[in-house]
Amino acid sequence: MKIKDITDIFFDLDHTLWDFDKNSALTFNKIFKLNNIDINLNNFLSFYEPINLDYWKLYREERIDKESLRFGRLNDAFAAINFTVEKHLIDQLSEDYITHLSTFNHLFDNTFEILDYLKASYNLHIITNGFSEVQHGKLTKSNINHYFETVTNSEMVGVKKPNPKIFNHALKVANVNVDQSIMIGDNYEADILGALNIGMDAIFFGNYNDKLDSTVKQVDNLIHLKKYL
Repeated sequence: MKIKDITDIFFDLDHTLWDFDKNSALTFNKIFKLNNIDINLNNFLSFYEPINLDYWKLYREERIDKESLRFGRLNDAFAAINFTVEKHLIDQLSEDYITHLSTFNHLFDNTFEILDYLKASYNLHIITNGFSEVQHGKLTKSNINHYFETVTNSEMVGVKKPNPKIFNHALKVANVNVDQSIMIGDNYEADILGALNIGMDAIFFGNYNDKLDSTVKQVDNLIHLKKYL
């Protein structure tokens, strides 16, 4: 069923449009070679990816800062596979990761198709918890920056999704009312509940999840947004 009276669509970036896991894996493959680290990449990633998500949750909740996130996720992942790495090398890897991450720009299937389709009828925007210097590179180098009227990131506002301040800031910058807006994202807590809690409609993107509230709209492929918009 098409949603009526929507004029503005707010997208999350990582894990929603920009394929974070694929690009991150390619980045680690590159920086491990640059720093002569000989480990099994898939084994490392099997530990790193859930550790990274845990650290991002702590970061969203203001329980750690950016530096603690960048160092801790790597340090804990190496510890989990019993691979000893000196602190200075973890610091170097952390810097190299940020430097090279946006050089890989795989998007989810049908990203360009759905953005072309939506751009014809709606104003499009980004709300992201990602770091300012990295997110700008992702948008420009993946050639999707021109689709979006505004980009709001957490460092700009000083709080992170699901804090209502970042959503309200994005609405103000876009000059649009909450009842004319919808949020699309992959994180139920940050994107979906964050939006719903301020009265903004939302669509969850990801594998269909029975644990979600049955009233929450879901799609598992971006092209299926045509069902609602």
